[in-house]
Amino acid sequence: MSGQATRKVTVQYHAQSEVAASGDGSRLLFALDGRRGAVGLRGKVTQPALFRDALSTLAGILGSDLRYRHRDRAQYLAYLAKQGKKATKEIWEAQKAFLDEQLGGEQKKSAILDPILSVHPDEVSLEVFSRDESCYARLAFSNEMFEGREAAHGTTYVDLNEKVADSLDRVRTYQPLRFEAGIGPSGVQTAEARDLDIPYAWLRGFLQVQSAATLPAATCDIEPIDLYNLLFALRARKAKTSPRALRFELIPGQPPRMVLEPWETVLESHGAPYMGKVPRVVRTFGRQRLLALAKILPHVKSVRAQLLGGGLPLFWVLDLGAASLSLGLTGWTESGWSSAAAFDVLMPGAGAAPLAAKVRGLLDRNGPMTFEQLVKELASKPEDVRAALQLECLRGQLLFDFAKKNFRPRPLFAEPVDESAIRFGNPREARAHRLLGDGAAGNNSVQITKIHEISGEGIEIHGEINDRESLRNFFPKFLLDLEGRVRDAGCGCPHFKRSGLREGPCEHMIALRLAFARRKAEAEALRKTPEGRKLIHAETRTFTRRDESGAEVVYRVSLDDKLVMVHWGNRVDVPRQQRLWFDTDEDARKAYFARLEELASEGFVDADDASAM
Repeated sequence: MSGQATRKVTVQYHAQSEVAASGDGSRLLFALDGRRGAVGLRGKVTQPALFRDALSTLAGILGSDLRYRHRDRAQYLAYLAKQGKKATKEIWEAQKAFLDEQLGGEQKKSAILDPILSVHPDEVSLEVFSRDESCYARLAFSNEMFEGREAAHGTTYVDLNEKVADSLDRVRTYQPLRFEAGIGPSGVQTAEARDLDIPYAWLRGFLQVQSAATLPAATCDIEPIDLYNLLFALRARKAKTSPRALRFELIPGQPPRMVLEPWETVLESHGAPYMGKVPRVVRTFGRQRLLALAKILPHVKSVRAQLLGGGLPLFWVLDLGAASLSLGLTGWTESGWSSAAAFDVLMPGAGAAPLAAKVRGLLDRNGPMTFEQLVKELASKPEDVRAALQLECLRGQLLFDFAKKNFRPRPLFAEPVDESAIRFGNPREARAHRLLGDGAAGNNSVQITKIHEISGEGIEIHGEINDRESLRNFFPKFLLDLEGRVRDAGCGCPHFKRSGLREGPCEHMIALRLAFARRKAEAEALRKTPEGRKLIHAETRTFTRRDESGAEVVYRVSLDDKLVMVHWGNRVDVPRQQRLWFDTDEDARKAYFARLEELASEGFVDADDASAM
């Protein structure tokens, strides 16, 4: 698939969305796509303040774009040239590029899908996905939000333009507010159809967020005051060095802790104790995007965080009483190529199609159902049902309701999305999977030759790839820092020699990155068995524990054939070291796992889940 491939979507709004205010109250009119059938809702809003602030928060997430932009100095350079300043070749080239961009034909629009409105018997919801593919939000209003509710059930697109978003702040909450969407709207008639070219790259991220919702997650509850403390800390300080993660420390029977890196600021939760069976430490990214929740914070009743693991999306579920807001932070942006490994995890297994049709039919007949109910009703293995749900989510036919923890039918398009069209982000990623043997050839030509863990910096990975099409061997390498970003990359292929990482990584780097992620997942599953432990000759694990004063003690235990190395001490101090040599590999391995079990018995938490994927 080409990285520039798009899906054409035609919408036709018979009115313009608007906020109409008068002396006796306000009306919010949402124009809906008439091509998706008779869908709509109207009624008097019972809580205008909550309704206004929730929609304003959703509109802010829709328009957010945190991708880095270079400063445009073309206008300033042109001004210098007109003033008789020294005109260098770079000045004239910048001026020409600026004029070509401004005057050279029609402006290219940044096409993203309009917000999706779904009217269900028990609620109405709005879904948005940010321009930089980093933030998903679903806002749901229960029936108690609307007095005299009239509804036509279904899914369609809604015209939530910037003018309406700006007008929401002018809604006076002490006056009556009426909401109308699709049922008899008034306004300027604009019946002509409009075509949207939605990039498959953007659509891929949107659907993969829903696919991630099917995965098991560690869930913890925090109080609204904890979210306030987190937002206050993020606004008061700005990190100038990495890592910039928000780290969760989850100990069974204890309230969750949130730790802000790199300052190691510990925020103790006032919520319920963590109810998981095993302790976990999970590092998450994208914390600055949480500032979008500031406006809705006064209405929050409770907060729940669902943690999937390093490199995978993090979901926040805010209970607002008569409404709920689900926020998904993907951990990647459009320019973040390391997400290839996360996307690889979110693809369903082979053979999910037959059961997927049964899952969809069951939900269409019975309405929302939980995962446990689906497994019982279908009498199938949980892993098979999960793969079928992933497939239907990728096709845009289902969504997961984070607030009520059930699956709902929601056709994103009139025709399901072809999952093969979003399987790969670009042609280089498709070639990388071919090198891994995922295609018809079935030959894995990717070998990991060296993994070097550099304390405080990241993991350096070296590989050898036999590219049969090029009739050459390539030796890619890169350093994954603590945030999962790539540094100090290198490869001998023409793509890297020509452009480095400016146009993204070459297929050899992507293949090596995927091979490392798969190897790590396989090793984690294998080391839990006695047979698998016998195959481990080199490994490093990190354990952490906080004392009564809040200081964090970190143990880093490494196995390297006959050598066992231990580094320990407070995180902020220089660690102490110990090296133990053994006569045989088996003796070293027994001592290594004995030390890990000893640390676990003393209350230390395995923090390897905290590393980026």
